[in-house]
Amino acid sequence: MRLLENKNILIAVTASIAIYKSLELIRLYIKAGANVKVIMTPSAQKFITPLSFETISQNSVLDETNEDWSSNSINNHISIGKWADIFIIAPATANSINKLANGIADNLMLQTALAYPGVKLIAPAANTNMIHNPITSANLKMLKLCNFKLIDTTTKELACKDIGDGAMADPQDIFHTTVRELLKDDYWIDRKVVLNGGGTIEKIDDVRYISNFSSGKMSISLAKALYYKGADVCLVISGKEINIDIKDIHIIQTDTTKEMLQYIVDCIRVAKKGKLSDATLMDKSEVKLIQKKPYFFGVAAVSDYIPKYPQNGKIKKADIGENWDLQLIQNVDILQSIDKNGIYTIGFKAETNKQNGKQNAINMLYNKKLDGVCLNIVNQNNGFGTENNTIEFISNNTNSKIFKDMNKLELSLLLLDYIKEQFNEN
Repeated sequence: MRLLENKNILIAVTASIAIYKSLELIRLYIKAGANVKVIMTPSAQKFITPLSFETISQNSVLDETNEDWSSNSINNHISIGKWADIFIIAPATANSINKLANGIADNLMLQTALAYPGVKLIAPAANTNMIHNPITSANLKMLKLCNFKLIDTTTKELACKDIGDGAMADPQDIFHTTVRELLKDDYWIDRKVVLNGGGTIEKIDDVRYISNFSSGKMSISLAKALYYKGADVCLVISGKEINIDIKDIHIIQTDTTKEMLQYIVDCIRVAKKGKLSDATLMDKSEVKLIQKKPYFFGVAAVSDYIPKYPQNGKIKKADIGENWDLQLIQNVDILQSIDKNGIYTIGFKAETNKQNGKQNAINMLYNKKLDGVCLNIVNQNNGFGTENNTIEFISNNTNSKIFKDMNKLELSLLLLDYIKEQFNEN
């Protein structure tokens, strides 16, 4: 989906071999619907010509040779900053970092950064010794205090053949950080959210198990949407092929319902901690709520029944005979079991019968004392593993809203906006 539709992104590139990664980063921005303009330092043009960036961004590159102060032009270091919704410096050399921290503006890129009032993302790239030099380290700390957000370097073999910290972050990581910065919402920022997802796996013996067709895609999309909105996200998920590419989402992979429940209980307990700032360190009148009420989204397709006698080893066909009377017992109910005090709890309900589905969802809402239920009618057009979904959100104030046949990430973002309207503490 076009996450960054009509967003204006200004990206500055400096003289690092990592500059080639910036072409891929711009491609990701363009694919997500953003408008992108590029500023190049004179030294950066020794690595890649402006033509490459102009071809990818479909906009002329701004540098010392073409700054334009004529009427209505935005190609100058003041107007282009007013145009931009966000400013990213990637790669940022040690030289540029140290100049930025000391207010030096001896090229057009530095002048633009000095004049830009909004949040600036900076993705350093340099030799390990240069990055960890006490001067550079101190200046990075200074930039964090001056409206810069640092995207950490990574450890790998560098261009100089040294192996160590200093490589620019992966373009995908910079992309996710940018989306989060542009889509964040005050309601969700720093709010702790726990989700579960996927289909649980219940052992019959060492080679067989009971599970279901859940792909976990809805929980992954919801986790990503929560991250983009600014939440602190933990996803407890079951499944064999889990693909989520945002490093800052805490992932706990599990198999059985019993394991999943234990992890959820632990995560919710952590999420509820620290509601009040330390009263011993301040006057009582200054004690403030510093944590927003957490959320739990129960998205997983949890097995209703599990084998009564799971076996070690492989049960032999010869020992079973022609008929296998596999004994099952009712499984623990995660949504019923968790402590809902001090936390918003949203359940997901998959039904195949449209006529009875909504009433079943309403029964689930009240019987399990939930704050809301997302009803999903499973059919041939809305099945497990698809990229799109249709859900109806039902809350205990009798409000409901249908999100019909849309990409699961887009649906998740709209769902979070609607939940904010329903449960906004303000």
